Amino acid sequence: MNIAQQHTQRAAWFTRTLHIAAVLALLACSSCSRIDEEGKVLRLPLRADDPKSLDPVQGSTVYDNKATCQVYETLVQYKYLIRPPELEPLLLSEMPTISEDRLTYHFKLKPGVLFHDDPCFPEGKGRELVTDDVFYSWKRMADNGNNPKSWWLLKDTIKGFDEYREKQNAAVEAKQASFDYDAPVAGMQKINDHEFRVILKQPVQRFMWVLAMFQTAIVPREAVEEYGDRFGRHPVGTGAFTLAEEDWRPGQRMVFYKNPSYHPCYYPTEHMPSDVAAGWTKDAGKRLPLVDRLEFQFFVQDQPMWLSFRTGKIDYTQVPDEYFDEAFLKRTKTLRPKLVREGITTQNVELLDFIFRGFNMEDELLGGYGEKQKKLRQAISLAIDLDEFNEAFYSGINSVYDGPIPPGLEGFPPNGKADISYRGPNLERARQLLAEAGYPEGKGLPRIEFYTSSGRNNVEQTELLKRQLSKINVEINAQIVEFSTLIEKVHNKKAPFFGFAWGSDYPDAENNLALFYSPNAAPGSNSFNYSRPEYDRLYEQIRSMPPSPERTELYIKMRDMVIEDTPYTGSMGRTRFYLINPWLKNFKVTEDFYNWPKYLDVSQRGVYPSEN
Repeated sequence: MNIAQQHTQRAAWFTRTLHIAAVLALLACSSCSRIDEEGKVLRLPLRADDPKSLDPVQGSTVYDNKATCQVYETLVQYKYLIRPPELEPLLLSEMPTISEDRLTYHFKLKPGVLFHDDPCFPEGKGRELVTDDVFYSWKRMADNGNNPKSWWLLKDTIKGFDEYREKQNAAVEAKQASFDYDAPVAGMQKINDHEFRVILKQPVQRFMWVLAMFQTAIVPREAVEEYGDRFGRHPVGTGAFTLAEEDWRPGQRMVFYKNPSYHPCYYPTEHMPSDVAAGWTKDAGKRLPLVDRLEFQFFVQDQPMWLSFRTGKIDYTQVPDEYFDEAFLKRTKTLRPKLVREGITTQNVELLDFIFRGFNMEDELLGGYGEKQKKLRQAISLAIDLDEFNEAFYSGINSVYDGPIPPGLEGFPPNGKADISYRGPNLERARQLLAEAGYPEGKGLPRIEFYTSSGRNNVEQTELLKRQLSKINVEINAQIVEFSTLIEKVHNKKAPFFGFAWGSDYPDAENNLALFYSPNAAPGSNSFNYSRPEYDRLYEQIRSMPPSPERTELYIKMRDMVIEDTPYTGSMGRTRFYLINPWLKNFKVTEDFYNWPKYLDVSQRGVYPSEN
């Protein structure tokens, strides 16, 4: 960073600090209670403009996940306090038994689990969850009429399910019949209302992890049929909280209420050794949820979220990148003394994710697998300096690495550096490859359409991207849009070059490698629309393999294949820092799963100490 940039940033920081101090002085309330006449209230941030639907089969983003899993539940869930992640029963009475050949799973549902009370049921009383609900919910993932984003999770998994999907959708398209949810699937076998078997086509290592994902959550048929297109805004589940349509205010907030009929679930007694000192074991054995109301407040921009935290209007915040130096001492990354005196604490988590800028491999200019197309993408990648992005926008706390497999998973390259690499900056090589692609010194190359979401510091990041690419005479036309619009553009294959991030759904590199499996093309998880028959063959092989050195070797081979084809530029793995207000209890940060609000508690909030 040059001297002028440093001076500008210091001036902006000083001005912003004065502004925030003034706002805090005006807004800081005295003795604002978190325990009012409506009981205990959680107020949490949701970093998005608005989830578009809480229909599990239509969900695809972390923001959909955070909201959906408060009202809907899956067969299994992550253990709240255990690291690394492990699964436990949620809607099951016990974990399933699995045959020696890893093909047959025997499930037993937990008795007495009730759907939320809702007018879709007789007399408005929620009924008990049964086996038919499980099969119905999964079949909804196969119905193209639901615009599902999640079919890729169960594709080529359950015996007869792919054939069922093809037959039913073909009948609908031919206008011969409606989608038949009662038609049998060979691998879905009902034993009784509380027991069933699932038979797989082949061993699928990720299957149990998939059953913990919100897209496989269980919904009641009555609600889907009663509310039709409104179902995504009128959720009826079995979860710890309920949500009424009138309590969802688009662009503002969602207000969830404690489910009075929630099935018996308890704060965990199983924990890590360090959890005792952190105070996360004091509520062991208490029935969930611990609060009466949960509010998600939507934030598109960083400043309102930061101010809401500093004035006690939300219980925690992710530390926005532009406010990192206001929260932490630069050299030690420890909390500033002023915040410590206020009782604020901090936690951080290294995410299983990567930030990238993707290419649509079906785009006429940027896509394709010929040498010239590949060299164009490689040249662009070599011109981008991710370390500069890391220092300028993430305080240098993120990790920059090669390939799509993040730190902490098998297949991650040693020290983040693979033998094959097109990580910049290497301007000399970038210019050479650009010339070999047919665009010497950028001549004849059209301006590239680049899509990214508004909010955070994406405008500033896009300006840096422009400056870096201009060094090899590559120009971009930036389209900065709402996140929901970005998702729509990518899902419809209308974004030639786009800024995205992927958070791993479960702790297995297979999940990240699935992003390049051609049957998962948009609107599935393969946002790049990458398609290589050899890659697909390897993916189908590793999907059924148990963890082993041989499987890891295939991970590496697939990783390097993707690096060579360069369907994206990257990667950067995020480390997220959180600040927690002193009245929030039991908050053990994770971004592996999002049904944890039911474990949280709040206490009386006192007066903030003086800002002086």
